[in-house]
Formats: sequence, structure tokens, C-alpha cells
Amino acid sequence: MEILDQYAVILVHSTSHALRAEKLLRSAEICAKLIPVPRHLSSDCGSCLRILGVDKDCAAQTLKAGNIEIVGIHAL
Repeated sequence: MEILDQYAVILVHSTSHALRAEKLLRSAEICAKLIPVPRHLSSDCGSCLRILGVDKDCAAQTLKAGNIEIVGIHAL
């Protein structure tokens, strides 16, 4: 695995969605950390979730099951 694939960020529509997503991922035992959205991904002010790159698919399924819409998942 390349260093760039080590982490990924999950973008959601709002900070409140990010907080809900963080709680949901942690309850599913997926390591997630709330961070500011990197400027190269969005100029909007907000928060996103940093996860391990290997957890991308599992995190996406977990959030979909929890009715949290994902704007995008990007390698960090």
C-alpha cells in the first residue's frame, strides 16, 4: 500500500452529519477522526472524517445503512 492510500477522508453535507457519522463508525469499530475538510477537496468551511484507507468500503456500507449520505470519499 502506498503512503497516499494510508488514510481517506469522507465528505458529508454538514458538520452535524459528520458528527453522526463519526458516532456510527465508532459504534461499528471503525477508527474515525473528525477533521477540517482539506482545502484541496472543498473550499467550503466544514468537517469531514478521516479513516484508514483499508476501511473505505466498510465505512461506506455502514454510513449507507445508517442513512448518512456521503458526498465523496478521497484518498488523503
